Amino acid sequence: MLLSAFAFSVMSLLVKAVGERLPAQEIVFARALVTLFLSFAMLRHRGIPIWGERRGLLLLRGGLGFLGLTCFYYALTVLPLADATLIQYLHPLFTALLAAALLGERAGGALALALLLSLVGMLFVVQPDALFGPGDRELPLWPVVVALAGALFSAAAYVMVRYLGRSEHPLVIVFYFPLVAVPLSLPALAFDFVWPVGIEWLLLGGVGLATQLGQVSLTWGLQSEPAGRATAISYFQVVLAAGWGVLFFAEVPDAWTLAGALLILLGTVAAVRSGARTKG
Repeated sequence: MLLSAFAFSVMSLLVKAVGERLPAQEIVFARALVTLFLSFAMLRHRGIPIWGERRGLLLLRGGLGFLGLTCFYYALTVLPLADATLIQYLHPLFTALLAAALLGERAGGALALALLLSLVGMLFVVQPDALFGPGDRELPLWPVVVALAGALFSAAAYVMVRYLGRSEHPLVIVFYFPLVAVPLSLPALAFDFVWPVGIEWLLLGGVGLATQLGQVSLTWGLQSEPAGRATAISYFQVVLAAGWGVLFFAEVPDAWTLAGALLILLGTVAAVRSGARTKG
């Protein structure tokens, strides 16, 4: 899960860089195309049947992942890197809630504390004028809503990964995501396509490679630990994203954002402690 967090943080950095000119849906398509070929090659090399056992649920997992990714990439292109990543990484909390409801992974009373801390932390990050007064820091509402939707779709996809792990090979689960994402991305390309130039080709390829590493690591991690606890470990990506934002985009978080990040992190720890009581 730590390796997955690092790989996805690099992916986010590359998406932010190439997204300064290319549309978000085009980046989704490029990422999915690269990972489709890589996943297919890995399955063939290891002699694993590519279609799996529960194809309907595998397609559903792919669709949920596509929606989550589309929302996240859009947020990355319009919000500061750390903020977009932080909002997206509310998904461990959403994952714990969904896993408790759908998979019977008992979360315990600490989940209510996790929810409260995370919601307050979220307000600190967004800083709406109604609570904080007029200022330059308030994040635009629509990208924040899209980012929250991305976190929810991602959580649903991760719960599906956890469930499918009982019958499917990790590489098959990984393969179905780009298998669904590539055709779903095509309609948007017809209306908003920008031809990549120069280093943008390398950045798009890097997005796909980092994604493949992150997806494989994530899938194996989710099959080994309860969904809420496993995804919470990936919060290390938030720290990395903040560092990348400062280093490459001069995006220095303010005190409220740092306080919000701390509260969300504490909420995640509470969810982890709650989920740790029951494994499987």
